[in-house]
Amino acid sequence: MELNIDGSAQFTITTGIRMFDHLLAQLAQHGVLDIKISATGNDQHHIVEDVAIALGKAFNQALGERRGIVRMAQAIVPMDDALSLVALDLGGRGYAVVEAPFTETAISEFSVDLIRHFLTSFALDARLNLHAKVLDGINDHHKVEAIFKALGRAIDIATRIDERLSGKVPSTKEIIEG
Repeated sequence: MELNIDGSAQFTITTGIRMFDHLLAQLAQHGVLDIKISATGNDQHHIVEDVAIALGKAFNQALGERRGIVRMAQAIVPMDDALSLVALDLGGRGYAVVEAPFTETAISEFSVDLIRHFLTSFALDARLNLHAKVLDGINDHHKVEAIFKALGRAIDIATRIDERLSGKVPSTKEIIEG
């Protein structure tokens, strides 16, 4: 695992799960993140969970004290028939709420249960508050892709430096525990 949150959307992702690789690529592209991920295993659940934990820890480490960042952001992203919202706060408190009704149990042999598990595990280890909600849609692939694109966009916005803060921690407590 390698992560650069101040990247240029360069990514190499190989997990052995094509749909998961595709979703992580959306996150990197729309979050303008440089990511290198290589994971192997026999069980989708553990691969997804391990990638989420490693990516979350790398993200938390990359944020450091979170000095000068915008901190909170949201993105609403359409993908054909689907519309997804992601709001997040990089305030050091890991929590996730995911409202994503799917009609199928899998997308291209990728269990849809793992979407919620990935987002929750990532949020906990990244120490961020994440709300993801599918607002509309019919096609499950489009719904989940819109979530990952929106997550990327929200991350890109929240991690930007706000020059008005002059490097201060964006908290009234003057500290964000990471």
